[in-house]
Amino acid sequence: MKNPGKLSNSRRRFLWTVRGGMYLAAALTGCLALFLVAYVLIQGIPNLSWEFISTKPSYLSGNIGILPDILNTVYIVVITLLIVIPLGVGAAVYLTEYASNKRVVAVIEYAAEALSGIPSIIYGLVGMLMFAGTIGTSLMAGGLTLVVMNLPTILRNTQESLKTVPQSYREGAFGLGAGKWRVVRTVVLPGCVDGVITGCILSVGRILGESAALLFTAGFAHALNGFFSGLTTAGFAHALKGFFSGLTSAGATLTVALYVYAKEQGEFGVAFGIAAILMALSLTVNLSASAVTRHFRKKAA
Repeated sequence: MKNPGKLSNSRRRFLWTVRGGMYLAAALTGCLALFLVAYVLIQGIPNLSWEFISTKPSYLSGNIGILPDILNTVYIVVITLLIVIPLGVGAAVYLTEYASNKRVVAVIEYAAEALSGIPSIIYGLVGMLMFAGTIGTSLMAGGLTLVVMNLPTILRNTQESLKTVPQSYREGAFGLGAGKWRVVRTVVLPGCVDGVITGCILSVGRILGESAALLFTAGFAHALNGFFSGLTTAGFAHALKGFFSGLTSAGATLTVALYVYAKEQGEFGVAFGIAAILMALSLTVNLSASAVTRHFRKKAA
């Protein structure tokens, strides 16, 4: 009878082969990621300068600046988050804490999962017909399109975070006489705030990296819009007034500008400079999400 504690030679070779394959796959993945980051930074950093970041394009002088693209990206991020966070978190709280019809909840969750897998170009087409066709090609149309794109992500992340709160916490609060909304506000949401915030921060990364949908809805204009132009020319009061007019103006974000400079104008140095900035922003977003998660875990402990 063979010793059950010993592995046969063929079994041992198989395990070493599988382990070696995993190590090789991990090494290749890491090398590809490092190569991509290094290549973009090496190509992009030499093209960065203060003038490049802080000025707008001037076709008469031949100067290329990406300040309008940076500020339009801020516009898009702020618009999207101001709308999608209340909608997504509110819907998740209702579906998890209030909804009693489990069949309806299951249908909505399935729809959210399906919407998460739709290519962004389809969202752009729908946004062009629904939003750009109604209010015109503008930053507001692009922001509303990104709201529809990111709503399923915020909804599902918040739902999963709410489900991590032990049911005993809710029952204990109910036993003390607290109402439903008070339990949600003081027990449930504080218990999962780390997951909610992390999901929102990661959504910022998706907004920063989106280009296909914005090509159809936000436009290509490299111009200072509304708030920022008013702030530099007529003061803060006029800037607030210009904020709303800026929402209805077309504007290129960093990702759209990268496409335009690389594909339409052949300015690959400018494109790599924008790519380096986007990579730094993505890294910042991911590090921020990790830092927020660690902070709340330490606070909870």
